[in-house]
Amino acid sequence: MEHKVYILFLCGFFCFNVFAHGARQGQDIKCGACRALVDEMEWAISQVDPKKMIQTGSFRINPDGSQSIKEVPLARSEGHLLELMEEVCDRMKDYGERVDTTTNRKTYVRHTSRDGTSMDLSDVTLDTRVSASLKFACETIVEQNEDEIIEFFAHETDNVKDKLCSKRTDLCDHALKIPHDEL
Repeated sequence: MEHKVYILFLCGFFCFNVFAHGARQGQDIKCGACRALVDEMEWAISQVDPKKMIQTGSFRINPDGSQSIKEVPLARSEGHLLELMEEVCDRMKDYGERVDTTTNRKTYVRHTSRDGTSMDLSDVTLDTRVSASLKFACETIVEQNEDEIIEFFAHETDNVKDKLCSKRTDLCDHALKIPHDEL
């Protein structure tokens, strides 16, 4: 009887560890996708000429003869942000996986530089399954949080990663400990 209890205990312990590891791994992917999404959106926004403006508002004429039109920077306009969100998840193919040896947590870093400079990829694993998982997580985040993403990028410019990925969506409960220059 004691032997059976010991075996049940070991089975329970093993199943708990597998479940906890799988849940953490899923959280790492979601957090990494969110942080990569923010990086890609910020980079794409930075590539637009800040002088380019777009008119928004109502083109109807008010009873007093005025119009409710205002000019906003194109880079942070809702239309432009929607266009960026349609293609941002395709860029997850440019990311690889890095495992922190002290915490065993996974982070995701670009393995392709934007300007053609060489990058140190000695500790980065390049795997199409990782890219596919990141892309799926990114698409899910965009679909479920479209309004929040537009709100943050239309108005916020500081610490969007932490504000969106940790505080607003809770995808990165551990991310406040991740350095800001990493994903």
